[in-house]
Amino acid sequence: MNIVIAGAGGRMGRALIEAVLKSEDLRLAGAFDLPGSPALGRDAGEGLGRTSGVRIVDDYEAAIAAADCMIDFTRPEGTMRHLEACVRLGKAAVIGTTGFSSADRRAIETAAAKIPVVFAPNMAVGVNVVFKLAEVAARILGDEYDVEIIEAHHRHKVDAPSGTALRLGEIVAQALGRDLDAVARHGREGLTGERDRKTIGFHAVRGGDIVGEHTVLFAGEGERVEVTVRSSSRMTYAVGALRAARFLQGKKDGLYDMWDVLGLR
Repeated sequence: MNIVIAGAGGRMGRALIEAVLKSEDLRLAGAFDLPGSPALGRDAGEGLGRTSGVRIVDDYEAAIAAADCMIDFTRPEGTMRHLEACVRLGKAAVIGTTGFSSADRRAIETAAAKIPVVFAPNMAVGVNVVFKLAEVAARILGDEYDVEIIEAHHRHKVDAPSGTALRLGEIVAQALGRDLDAVARHGREGLTGERDRKTIGFHAVRGGDIVGEHTVLFAGEGERVEVTVRSSSRMTYAVGALRAARFLQGKKDGLYDMWDVLGLR
């Protein structure tokens, strides 16, 4: 299966390239980045101790045309342009980008009626196991436990809360029969009054080089339950993304997430 990597000059792009080059069944067919990127013209394997034979370019449409599947962990505005090219060219897409608007999400759903797409806020296998554990915990613990979601990421992350934290909130809210938009509370300051039992709190920490940490805290009377995952390397996301790409092989269209990929439904 031929893979093209979006955002090839970035931290996540380099991790994805490394994972593809190490795989035995996938081939790096293309890599692209924004015009003006210092990575343009370089071999995609530069810095990884090997030569890939693939140069990083800024012509994303040509790069996508040479592959079977695009993997994109860039920014919403870029991902949407790249996805449009995938639709025109009939290529599969794995999207790990976060921070999309409601309109963007609808456009992704529309695209998935024409091409196969895995769209998930977090591709790491361990994180998706935590998604499932949080769902089970919420159903068992019910309304007697207050729910708080705490996440931490590196200083360069531009959106908050993280897409993973929001997905955890969606999963817990659904399990508890709540509308997340109505019950979400983002941070607290001043005289907030007594906590509403139905609310779900979100707290974002940004600093240093933290790759990603997420905790769902269920606080009850006399005990608390915490479901936590800590990522120490971006390679966990890259490996999950490759599993998603393999899952799409042979599929003609459809919108999938990592629960589909991992058989967690």
